Amino acid sequence: MLRMIAVLLAAAMWLTQAGAQAQTYPAKPIRFIIPFGAGSASDALARIAGQDLEQALGQPIIVVPKPGADGALAASEVKRSAPDGYTFLFGTNSPLAVAPNIQKEPPYNVLSDFTPVTFLGENTFFIVVHPSLPATSLAELVALAKASPKPLNYATGNTYAFVSMALLARNNGIQLEAIRYKSEPDAIADLLTGRVPLMNSTSTSVLAHVKAGRLRALSTAFGERSPLLPDVPSIVEAGQATFPIGPWFALVGPAGLPPDVVATMNRAMAATLAKPAVREQMHRHGFVPRSSTPAELAAYMKDQLATWKVVLKDAGIEPQ
Repeated sequence: MLRMIAVLLAAAMWLTQAGAQAQTYPAKPIRFIIPFGAGSASDALARIAGQDLEQALGQPIIVVPKPGADGALAASEVKRSAPDGYTFLFGTNSPLAVAPNIQKEPPYNVLSDFTPVTFLGENTFFIVVHPSLPATSLAELVALAKASPKPLNYATGNTYAFVSMALLARNNGIQLEAIRYKSEPDAIADLLTGRVPLMNSTSTSVLAHVKAGRLRALSTAFGERSPLLPDVPSIVEAGQATFPIGPWFALVGPAGLPPDVVATMNRAMAATLAKPAVREQMHRHGFVPRSSTPAELAAYMKDQLATWKVVLKDAGIEPQ
């Protein structure tokens, strides 16, 4: 009887402690692991959201860049992390939809190794060239590539850019060769010198350079013009079909994240993304914020895994 009482008291104490921990979450700094380097769109957007979340949650948000392997390094670190609500992947389509389809032996299963928290939104891309390249429109770029005896190199720092440019090449019967970098800031450095003449890039990385005349924007990567560069035609206006894929962001944690932690972070992030000041900052980076429920994100990631598998095949990109 005494032993049973001791067991019950221990269980009661554990439940009390667990309840106290749940009520005080978060009780220490939270890490946002991002799949690309400092200065990338992921870095900028995580810091914008993180600054507001710090006030809402009462704890620092630490942004940790971990570029490499199409975002799989960052995702793998989150997968290995304790499911305690203090490590999240501020991820993109790269680690959450492309890497699992582009690697023969992916280091994780997106649908079982992570806990969906919330969708975050989509980003804006522009197809840009170095001014030394004699192309002032997408049509001239295609003609230049067709006339070239060797493939035209393009820089890429993320999988959306890599796959969309492969589709552009396939759709137009031209040869484009990807020069792949861990992150966009690394790719931009070579683009600005003219070492690599072409890139499909986030507005975060190229907007200032286009406005300063250091790069030339040929079109958006989407079917509509962007208010960031309203004089630049859409890809449809430039005579091309829209790509069947798009760049997106989502917040996920490791598998087994407690429901109360998911609910707390989901509510806090939704409130952050709804604030006019936050939205204005994000819009300046070409980002369209949009939150979701965890269930909606789970369904979206499942759909995107299937979509990207088909698109990669259509682009002629085989798993490696």
